[in-house]
Amino acid sequence: MKSGAAGKRKRSTGKQARAAARPGRSLIHPVVIYPFKQPHDYRDLETLYELIARLDSEKNTYARPITVVDRKTHEASIRKNRFLEFRRKTVERHSDVIDAWCVDTCQMWYTGLGAASDRGGIGDIYWLIPGDFDYGSTVGQEVLGRLHDLPEICQELEQDLCIGEIATDHNNSKQLIDTYGTFALLYNWFPEAAVEIRGYTERPRSEFFAIRHSFLRDMLRRRWYAYEQTVILLLQAVFQHKHISRFFIGNISDLPEGRDTLASAWQQVERTERVLKSAWQERHQSYPDWVSRYRELEAQSEQVVRTSLNILQNLLK
Repeated sequence: MKSGAAGKRKRSTGKQARAAARPGRSLIHPVVIYPFKQPHDYRDLETLYELIARLDSEKNTYARPITVVDRKTHEASIRKNRFLEFRRKTVERHSDVIDAWCVDTCQMWYTGLGAASDRGGIGDIYWLIPGDFDYGSTVGQEVLGRLHDLPEICQELEQDLCIGEIATDHNNSKQLIDTYGTFALLYNWFPEAAVEIRGYTERPRSEFFAIRHSFLRDMLRRRWYAYEQTVILLLQAVFQHKHISRFFIGNISDLPEGRDTLASAWQQVERTERVLKSAWQERHQSYPDWVSRYRELEAQSEQVVRTSLNILQNLLK
């Protein structure tokens, strides 16, 4: 398995990317996940869709972008003229919109990435773009200016999966959740894979990633989880000896208050445990002694969760 120090590579300009495009070249498929909760201030979304408009115009490099909108989001805003105008004049103008009833963000990923892969082919790259980050800020605009490097790493360096890492300090709530929750649980259920994953990224639940066609098609045919799907992608990439890279995105945030609430942090830890339990069962249930081993790991996992929740309670007061 190979890892690229791709975040430090020389950035291609849009002009260079267009010049490199040629008939038969693989395409990059942008998939935008529209925010679950429609923000009152449209600045971040307006800035994001300026990027999407540029991508839509570079047809030799990018496939027509897709935007996934959860039906609950649409229903909650259907009487608001500002929302309808923005959707019609901006979102629908620069992307194909898929309206879907989804239980969580990862199901929106499944819908959008699945639709994009049905249009794509061997060698194509699929680029997930979450819509609920502060793109309108100075840092956010800088991030958008180089975010195209994420799928280009997969394309040019022939990587199967590239994870985008947000820069945080050690007191950031995302850092705390991943350190005391996600990785602690990964070390319990999949210790060898956890070591490899940590060698590639500190953000195993990142919403920023790009994935190669063949790997995506394989993952779509497997059980897709409605939450913490990035963890599953990384686990399968390790199990299948895929090529993984990471790209340092910058100090961008999707947290209006600057940090997760304690309730949100607890939910994220508990969701991760449920996903890893299910993933472990699927991988080991053909073994004759899987039940007894599962019970041992489950008891340890409960202790890990209890400890992580105590730590988060102390640090996120």
